[in-house]
Amino acid sequence: MRGVSASTVSIEARIADELEVRERQVRAAVELLDGGSTVPFIARYRKEATEMLDDAQLRALEERLRYLRELEERRTAILESVRGQGKLDEALEARIRAAESKARLEDIYLPYKPKRRTKAQIAREAGLEPLADALLADPSTEPAESAQAYVDAERGVADPAAALEGARSILTERFGEDADLIGELRERMWRQGRLTASVREGKEQQGAKFADYFDFAEPFTEMPSHRVLAMLRGEKEDVLDLGLDPLAPGEAEQAGPTPYEVAIADRFGIHDRGRPADKWLRETVRWAWRTRVLVHLGIDLRLRLRQSAEDDAVGVFASNLRDLLLAAPAGTRSTMGLDPGLRTGVKVAVVDSTGKVSATSTIYPHAPANKWDASLAALAVLAKEHSVDLVAIGNGTASRETDRLAGELISRHPELNLTKVMVSEAGASVYSASEYASRELPELDVSLRGAVSIARRLQDPLAELVKIDPKSIGVGQYQHDLAETKLSRSLDAVVEDCVNGVGVDVNTASAPLLSRVSGISSTLAENIVSHRDANGPFHSRKELKSVARLGPKAFEQCAGFLRIRGGADPLDASSVHPESYPVVRRMAGGTGGAVGELVGNTAVLRSLRPDQFVDETFGLPTVTDILRELEKPGRDPRPAFRTATFKEGVEKIGDLAEGMVLEGVVTNVAAFGAFVDIGVHQDGLVHVSAMSKNFVKEPREVAGPGDIVRVKVLSVDVERKRISLTLRLDDEVPAAGERPRGRGEASGRRGGQEGGGGGRGRSGAGREDGGGRRQAGAGRGGGGAKSGGAKSGGAGRREAAPSGAMADALRKAGLLDGRG
Repeated sequence: MRGVSASTVSIEARIADELEVRERQVRAAVELLDGGSTVPFIARYRKEATEMLDDAQLRALEERLRYLRELEERRTAILESVRGQGKLDEALEARIRAAESKARLEDIYLPYKPKRRTKAQIAREAGLEPLADALLADPSTEPAESAQAYVDAERGVADPAAALEGARSILTERFGEDADLIGELRERMWRQGRLTASVREGKEQQGAKFADYFDFAEPFTEMPSHRVLAMLRGEKEDVLDLGLDPLAPGEAEQAGPTPYEVAIADRFGIHDRGRPADKWLRETVRWAWRTRVLVHLGIDLRLRLRQSAEDDAVGVFASNLRDLLLAAPAGTRSTMGLDPGLRTGVKVAVVDSTGKVSATSTIYPHAPANKWDASLAALAVLAKEHSVDLVAIGNGTASRETDRLAGELISRHPELNLTKVMVSEAGASVYSASEYASRELPELDVSLRGAVSIARRLQDPLAELVKIDPKSIGVGQYQHDLAETKLSRSLDAVVEDCVNGVGVDVNTASAPLLSRVSGISSTLAENIVSHRDANGPFHSRKELKSVARLGPKAFEQCAGFLRIRGGADPLDASSVHPESYPVVRRMAGGTGGAVGELVGNTAVLRSLRPDQFVDETFGLPTVTDILRELEKPGRDPRPAFRTATFKEGVEKIGDLAEGMVLEGVVTNVAAFGAFVDIGVHQDGLVHVSAMSKNFVKEPREVAGPGDIVRVKVLSVDVERKRISLTLRLDDEVPAAGERPRGRGEASGRRGGQEGGGGGRGRSGAGREDGGGRRQAGAGRGGGGAKSGGAKSGGAGRREAAPSGAMADALRKAGLLDGRG
């Protein structure tokens, strides 16, 4: 199918070819999407229809469907525009219909696109097009002599030079609007060209964070997304001047016309054979290349670079967000949240096992108040009175000092049996000041709401983080430089997939969490909560149908993802969809028992043959899913909660020494490596070349946010707040003055901007978000080291690293916007 023109291939066929699936699978998925079904619903409950397309394939299909439909809409508009001009013939229509991308379509449309009067149009109006055609067709003609016949003062052609200038404008426009030529040159420039950067005069000190790009050039095809976005940021901040060099280094040194000029000349049959017009035509080609074609391609390729970088950055953001949302929940355990602060004090909130606020307070253990002992006493009273199990410490300003306070509380009061955990407070200030927080916690001051959020996100990261705009969680690169629509759409899809993958208890879920369930809008989520408040908890999924505006379609989409614990029907607590209940009842009838006796009965369930329960409505995939779910109904797919230990006495970057082996938590993963929180306010960087003894193409294959790992310190740059780490514990520490280098890097330049680590900014080094809160984050809570570092951590430790912490190290490395 590849190579067939778009005019003969349907959208479904193109998508099927690209995804390497059957066209009927795509057609079925498109029908379901158009019918209002969501990706989670289709992936989970319509496997027969799509023949087992998974959620990743469906997301790719959905995105590609959107693009191709936009392409068709644009194609129709262009056909109507050209037809309206009276210029649409069969050949042009065929070319427009065959265009397979928006770029190609716009190239073809360019000559017919309504535009302001150009020099070429003015020249045509002055009757100079025949002159241009004559010189191009017959270079043996003397340009000046030929131009003499076109001099006409009344038409604005004062002399032969003016006539030739008009003819050149006509040819320049013609060369620049040849769709096939422009497409060829664009691809050549993409393959061979380079993005260059230089520092603007006098900006060296102000733009020090962009120092790695003060004299920089790299091929377009080799530039990772974070580097492109960093350079574009440097240009936006008036530090860098960026340029597009279309020539490879060897070509730049050659004399004569560039390969691009040669290609233009060949396209229009222009050759230097010593004829009178050859020189004029060569100069016209050069003029067209420099003033029109190169400018046009430069705009296109800058856009292509940005879009490619954005796609990669959005992918990184989405992957990290998924890990963060699926972090291990500590579960239903009474938790004390500590929101650290110095002068303003440490905000304290205790929440019970259900997340309900039990008590709040503010203590002042740090300077200038220094009420250390009084603060310890207050915390001990609260912990004992409310049977606290966990102490969640926000990882912002004064976090390490507050961590010491919690450590002393544990050592002084072993009878309390407390475990302390450093938790991301990323986005906590956004939540605290939100309208939802004011309705959820109206009696609390904004500052105390942050402590509540910190405690709750340890209990259940997913349930708490859905209350925050995903962009404010800050696990991406340059999120404020990315296209808003593209980023929001991608992140919303991640949140939707995570929420529906875990499932939601309809009797305890907040409106923001419910609104992420398949088929439930924000309004419908509020209606569910209002119905619950007015009528008490739901006892069955059927009762959902009595919620205002929750119709049959919404019920179909959401029912399987909503859980009702302890309800009238045991299946309501599982992910078995109500439409499949008859299948389960047939299973139970075949075993001679009730449905309740079948649920969780592994021996009986494994004795059943799935094919015995297949019928016209429910195929083998659905029946197999039902049996698997009945074995462990409502099982949480998230990892088990674990903790890790920071090394005592290593609390700031100055405490680090090369060769130290430390335990830490992966906080963020980028294309060039992984950032690791080792408890010193700055995340260190494990470059991709130091993640394993084997070649690593994708860092996420080795480590993910929240993984507990052991790392060795390779180098420390206190001034630049950069820490270089390795997961290969047998790596040798570089000699003094030698920088650790990534694979294939001769100068260490890439290791500069990409990281020798970056500042987390917990003690004043980092940027602040709109609410003045230092940004950090959280990752997956479970999982051991996945690479050359030894597994570490273990249950039962009193001192805990984050069950996931999330990096704003990228901010200090210049790789992440500090506002998010």
